[in-house]
Amino acid sequence: MAVTERSKRATGRDTAPARRHALRSMSLSKRWRRLRRRLMESPVLHAGAGALVYWLLVAVRRCQRLAPGSSDWTQVLTSEHPAIVGLWHGQHLLAPFFRPKTLPYVALLSRNRDAEINASVVERFGISTVRGSGGRAREVGQRDKGGVRALIALRRLLGEGTGVCMIADVPKGTPREAGLGIVTLARISGRPIIPSAAVTSRRHVIESSWDKTSVPLPFGTLAVVLGAPILVPADADAVLLEEKRREVTRAIEAANVEALRLAEGRP
Repeated sequence: MAVTERSKRATGRDTAPARRHALRSMSLSKRWRRLRRRLMESPVLHAGAGALVYWLLVAVRRCQRLAPGSSDWTQVLTSEHPAIVGLWHGQHLLAPFFRPKTLPYVALLSRNRDAEINASVVERFGISTVRGSGGRAREVGQRDKGGVRALIALRRLLGEGTGVCMIADVPKGTPREAGLGIVTLARISGRPIIPSAAVTSRRHVIESSWDKTSVPLPFGTLAVVLGAPILVPADADAVLLEEKRREVTRAIEAANVEALRLAEGRP
């Protein structure tokens, strides 16, 4: 019995400081998570981070030369205005630079907190924003992430003469596979989809990101490729919508492959 009591007292003396340290660590961790959440929700932080990213992108763009063979985006987007410019996640950071400044545009952004910084960047380029979701194929028609409301807002803006910039693949979904949202918008608005890509020869690919985000670096060659317009009939049924979704997927990927070829100077 005496040995057991001595063992308990010894164990108590050994574990109590460790227990107190663990509790303090948990408390600090909880405080840090709370502080981080507040910072991520701070409009001041969003504006500051957005300004920083904006000026970095402007600096990078000024250090690029345009690849021979790039599309005449001013001519294409002016002749098709208002159009729905479709591109991929992770390949979108240079997109604001091939918008003709004389044409009004709106970008569809997701509704999560991370998108607040993206909105701050986009709006500094003179592009307004609508919040919602592009919509996975199985989710069209559902009220997910405000997708239906976003499509209605974008249809109205297209009808008023504002072009739409829309990332075609779905966050955390299959990268480089168009959702039904972009073809649904084309169907209800009657406006064409322009498959698009902008790539620079000097870039850093974030391999750990789901979409392999490509960060443009200075002193590269920029290539911009716009594909042929894709129209979706107003009376398109589910089968035709799926066919058009696949067509858009192929067309945007083809534009991306061609932009890579031009940027890297490959024959």
